[in-house]
Amino acid sequence: MGKGWQHFKTITHHRHLVRKGCFQVGLYWQGLTHDLSKYMPTEFKVGAKYFQGDRSPNGAERDDKGYSEAWMHHKGRNRHHWEYWTDMHPETKRYEAIPMPRKYLAEMVMDRIAACKTYRKENYDDGAALDYLQRSRERALMHPDTMRQLEFLLVMLKQQGEKLTFAYIKNHVLTGKPFPWEE
Repeated sequence: MGKGWQHFKTITHHRHLVRKGCFQVGLYWQGLTHDLSKYMPTEFKVGAKYFQGDRSPNGAERDDKGYSEAWMHHKGRNRHHWEYWTDMHPETKRYEAIPMPRKYLAEMVMDRIAACKTYRKENYDDGAALDYLQRSRERALMHPDTMRQLEFLLVMLKQQGEKLTFAYIKNHVLTGKPFPWEE
């Protein structure tokens, strides 16, 4: 099978996993519409060209070209990425992250779980998304409130598993109740 077909299967599988998680926490519309931009030519062609099966093609495009046009397209259309939530600060005149709304934070958690399941396959465990976050440079770039909330949820996932974490997201995060440090 060609890389285009393999890429199609991978992104469709990923979307299925995100949809399943979103549905479990009551985010039905977000589950249905998650990552539809990956099927648009700007993203899909790059995904097919750089498909490897064990990591995002955007990283391979970035390695090859020094940037990822597909990623820039994707992050600007998908609110579950913290990068979407950046804007020019009126005082500093620099781009800065702003706190993510909770429904997109919850979708981001589902996205990260699904990405780890998709790429790690049988090597996935509930600590995979936290491990990825801790190895990334996001901590310095993401809004501190969003980072603290994300890390809290991924630690919970690692320590307590999906069932309890998803219940917490549904009954606590998405209902606007304060996180423990906010009480």
